[in-house]
Amino acid sequence: MRTSILVRYKDYLPITADTPLFSLGEADTPLVRCKALETEIGCGELYLKLEGCNPTGSFKDRGMVVAIAKAMEAGSKAVMCASTGNTSASAAAYAAYCGLTAVVIVPKGKIALGKLAQAIVYGAKILSVDGNFDQALQMVRGLTEKHPITLVNSLNPHRIDGQKTAAFEIVDVLGEAPDYLFIPVGNAGNITAYWKGFVEYFQATKARSKPKMMGFQAEGAAPIVRGHVVEKPETVASAIRIGNPASWKKAVAARDESGGVIDMVSDAEILAAQRLMASKAGVFGEPASAASVAGLIKLSRKGLDLSKKRAVCIITGTGLKDTDAALKDAQPFIEVPADLAAIEKVLGWA
Repeated sequence: MRTSILVRYKDYLPITADTPLFSLGEADTPLVRCKALETEIGCGELYLKLEGCNPTGSFKDRGMVVAIAKAMEAGSKAVMCASTGNTSASAAAYAAYCGLTAVVIVPKGKIALGKLAQAIVYGAKILSVDGNFDQALQMVRGLTEKHPITLVNSLNPHRIDGQKTAAFEIVDVLGEAPDYLFIPVGNAGNITAYWKGFVEYFQATKARSKPKMMGFQAEGAAPIVRGHVVEKPETVASAIRIGNPASWKKAVAARDESGGVIDMVSDAEILAAQRLMASKAGVFGEPASAASVAGLIKLSRKGLDLSKKRAVCIITGTGLKDTDAALKDAQPFIEVPADLAAIEKVLGWA
């Protein structure tokens, strides 16, 4: 049985005597070493942090449990978020569990059906706006400032506090911080949270070092890399299809303070990394997740020497969130009659 992060890491979280303690089974996700990818990429040690193993299939759950707990502590009866999919799924699930109303605003036609299905089945009130995520978030900010409803996007500091626990887990498992942490960057809350976690563990002498934070945006949605807002972000990686990240400045601070980078990868590189990760490591991550692996591959090919380094890639969500991307260029099945000899012939076993 998993121990709730509200209990396990209570000394590092804003927990009070009035904070409700509960769990849907979030956190304590696997950290899987992949020797095949180590050889393929040329890395000393390579680990994949499988955040898709959270209850709603993404890293959002570890932040949402803290945000919802604090919302309940404050007496809130409803929560609200803008979302490209994963946040809406997580907010709706935790609200359902705790008896709260969840209102989510999603950009019309810009959300993977697997994620939308989650928000629907968990019973959220869903509004679809004719605009992108950045516009949806602007609406949510205005509404939560005007009405007694708690905002649970990563602008909520309790979300960041919950998400930072993934950094704690990495150190707890490895016994030390990795040399490099590769992570997708969309709204930039997660890279902010991981850095906060590594810094806090370092200050508490739980780790002797801190990793270089290596963040990767999609080429069609790379405002931090380009240095300006992207008005119409486009990428196959819907979870990071964001043109004006809410945690932009904090992500830049994480990059600079750690001596890392924030770079971008193309959709082709993302999809190639998704396939490689699946075929070499048996891990099916959604396209945004693969941005971390794509970034690792890109930098290693450009000369980053990882041969004696320990690296961790954050796999932020399960591939079942967005199967359309994986199936788009899939080869057709081999059709055979229901005959043993025919099957043996096709397989070359005859």
